Formats: sequence, C-alpha cells, structure tokens
Amino acid sequence: MTMTTRTARLRSLGLTGLATTGVAAVALTLMPTGAQAADMTTRVPAAGAAKASTHTSHSADRQKAGGGSNLDGWITESLKVMKAKGIPGSYEGLKRNIMRESGGNPNAQNNWDVNAKNGVPSKGLLQVIDPTFNAYHVAGTPQSITDPVANITAAANYAAHRYGSIDNVNSAY
Repeated sequence: MTMTTRTARLRSLGLTGLATTGVAAVALTLMPTGAQAADMTTRVPAAGAAKASTHTSHSADRQKAGGGSNLDGWITESLKVMKAKGIPGSYEGLKRNIMRESGGNPNAQNNWDVNAKNGVPSKGLLQVIDPTFNAYHVAGTPQSITDPVANITAAANYAAHRYGSIDNVNSAY
C-alpha cells in the first residue's frame, strides 16, 4: 500500500471515527504517535491490515506468562485482577471506553487537551494521566502507564472510586 493510499485511508478512518465515536477518537486517529507515523512507511499486505499489531514492550513477557497479547486478552486479564481486588466492571464497559478513548492502541497519547498543555498528557488504552495512574495503580500489575493491563486496571479502579464502576462511564472521565 502506498503512502498516499495509507494517508487517504487514515483520513477515511478519521471521518468514520467522527461519525461513530466522537471527536476524541478522531484526534487520536489523525494525530499518530511517532511509532505510528514510522509504521506508515511500512508496507502491510491488505489481508494483514485488519490485524495490525498493538504489542508493547510488555506483550512478549505477557505471552510467555500466558497473558493476553491483544485487546481481548488484556481486558480478560484485567478483569481477573479486578475481580481479585474487588473492582467492579464488565468486559463490555471496558471495551466501550477503550475504543472511545484510544481505539485500542496501548501507546496512544493525547498531546492536545488541557492535561497535555499542563504537561501531563493522557496515555494508554483508557487515556490516564500519570498522577491518576500512580494514585489508582493496582498492585500485581506493572508500574507502567502504557502496560495494557496496568492501564485498564488503574482506570477501572479510578472509575470505581469516582463513578461506582467503569460501566457507568459513557464519556471522557
């Protein structure tokens, strides 16, 4: 796929995002991270395009340990930790919020909102800022805001304290 085709496709995805998930998702789609921009120069076969990798540096470790290596696996692993720690939330609530906040990209970072302007950009699957992650980090998960399971679990813990459950969150939180 040529760069021009990929750019057109990115714009198309951005407009689709606007219609279905809101402006926040569009901003993330149209403002790729450095890694995403570098990846745009890599040719991806059309059949493999739908299965784009979302691995982080922790993903290989998770695979060795039997953990999830994709969004469904990360949510499932997080739900196990949440259940053990008494943090409420459902698969559906987590996935809905993840797709709205980051489109499923564990390395997503918001560099344009008020938090970013104040030097603390939102990061990860559920777009958590560092102070919130540190305050609501759940023991037993990595101390890394971009680790998918740690990000999901900390955000769900925050949402439980603030809203009763991640399931009650239906917009940016």
